[in-house]
Amino acid sequence: MTGPDELKSLPLRDLPLRDMHETAGARFGGFAGWSMPITYPLGVMKEHLHCREQAGLFDISHMKLFRLAGPQAEAALARACPIAPAAIAQNRSKYTLLLDDRAGILDDLIVTRLGPDAFMVVANAGNAEADEAELRARAQGLDVAIEPLDRVFLALQGLGAEAAAIRAGLPVEGLVFMQGIEPREHWFLSRSGYTGEDGFEIGLPEADARALAGTLLADPTVAWIGLAARDSLRLEAGLCLHGQDITSEANPVEAGLMWAIPKAVRERGGFVGAEALAAAMAAAPARRRVGLKPEGRQPVRAGAVILDDDGAAAGIVTSGGFGPSANHPVAMGYVRADRADDAFHTEIRGNRIALAVHPLPFTPHRYRRG
Repeated sequence: MTGPDELKSLPLRDLPLRDMHETAGARFGGFAGWSMPITYPLGVMKEHLHCREQAGLFDISHMKLFRLAGPQAEAALARACPIAPAAIAQNRSKYTLLLDDRAGILDDLIVTRLGPDAFMVVANAGNAEADEAELRARAQGLDVAIEPLDRVFLALQGLGAEAAAIRAGLPVEGLVFMQGIEPREHWFLSRSGYTGEDGFEIGLPEADARALAGTLLADPTVAWIGLAARDSLRLEAGLCLHGQDITSEANPVEAGLMWAIPKAVRERGGFVGAEALAAAMAAAPARRRVGLKPEGRQPVRAGAVILDDDGAAAGIVTSGGFGPSANHPVAMGYVRADRADDAFHTEIRGNRIALAVHPLPFTPHRYRRG
């Protein structure tokens, strides 16, 4: 298994569609072991707003899809994650977590039922190898096959995503938020995303992906969107980034993610981390994740120390930047639970910047729920 330090020293992997991004004028940078398009000639601000107002196309092929299939696929998932696989209806998707023995968050996942004994699992890029090892270890002794899929993964997001998808011939009509289907062999299509907007994620073979991307980009409402705008979009939407906002050092209680764990699953246990999670639920959390609105126009970045009025450390910013749709800086971080309603500040190059706790999300979600 490759750890974080080893990952940093490995050569960056190229996306299968890299040449298409180069032709589009992408500027590349490293992320989770991959050379990723960070921005395009539109620039971060316009890319962000284009996604909110029209339709953005993201290459998220750095993420990993796993197909779990077999008579004991449900049992494997129930052991691996705090989820109730038997309660997931056909073609429904659920957000869940991969916990360690201490209830630390190893990753967050999307699980979709594809059939009576088959599920699709979507994992984060930097965790894919470790996640596969964990899933295999936790499925040991059970009759289930775990197959990592070699797919290009595209996301079409935004107010005009459905209309653009229909014009491109994608079978999206009738799908609602957190539903996924296999519309043809080797394809996976879900109504989901990481921007707070309506949209779709499509896993498909490279040749099909090239044709689909070409068709979508011929639509004047669709534009490539890079990783930088994806980050500002998800931050405005209050969505966590694993490795920053959630890590193995955070549990679901303090991260504010207990909504993802059904009450019956908490009571039943049987998943890795169940005992530690029960203990964390019984104890008062020492800290909690909150939204933060910096005063003024200066963004506050990850790693900034959150201070109380006396200048004592009260927490840390885990994600931060400027929110083009919110039209003000946005951030998330952890603060002491007993001080979570206090006024805070941080210091940047000797300047004091006030931080107000702000409800999440900063911009409303516009998912198609029905």
